[in-house]
Amino acid sequence: MSLKYKRILLKLSGEALMGNSDFGIDPSFIKYLAKEIKDVYEEGVEIAIVIGGGNIFRGNQGAKLGLDRATADYMGMLATVMNALALQDALEKEDMPTRVMSAIEMRQIAEPYIRRRAIRHLEKARIVIFAAGTGSPFFTTDTTGALRAAEIKADVLLKATKVDGIYDKDPSKYSDAKKLDEISYLDAINKNLKVMDHTALTLCMENKLPIIVFNIKQKGSLKDIVYGKKIGSVVK
Repeated sequence: MSLKYKRILLKLSGEALMGNSDFGIDPSFIKYLAKEIKDVYEEGVEIAIVIGGGNIFRGNQGAKLGLDRATADYMGMLATVMNALALQDALEKEDMPTRVMSAIEMRQIAEPYIRRRAIRHLEKARIVIFAAGTGSPFFTTDTTGALRAAEIKADVLLKATKVDGIYDKDPSKYSDAKKLDEISYLDAINKNLKVMDHTALTLCMENKLPIIVFNIKQKGSLKDIVYGKKIGSVVK
């Protein structure tokens, strides 16, 4: 059985790292996540990761509390660096060489983001974690995921969530919510389905980059996806 996707961009929300906790990082969940990634890594897949910071601090929440929006966004970017370092530690404990590349320069703890260097790391079978968003305020980590995926020429953008795909309305609120196995970029934008923000969706559409939304808590789902099994929902 051959791989369908050789180079992937895995988009993880900060909230995913909370596991069953209310805040911060759940050590047991991040260990589970590392093992799921290892199963894919051992198949020879080149893996890049963009991670959010919502388990620690969200820029838009800070803005609602009265902080300057740009300042709040920079604080959120720093939260993503903390998550990236935690994930790097978990991955390296599973014997996977990993590099954290930050869009905000902080040489003592991360490499500066350089596109060609990132691609070279992937070619050398190193996992690359992109931290600090795009390095600019007013952009989400969804947009970062789409941008980095396009830059490194990823085959697919995998958005890891707590639900098993895209629904026509919130399944936690509506019992009659219908799962959409496949949807176009324009439909996702026009119907405001909250798959990703509109900037991210537009970037993916312009670069013909498919998005797969899936439940990361479903064991083995990541490996199934890279081999082409129909998991979650596809935006293309």
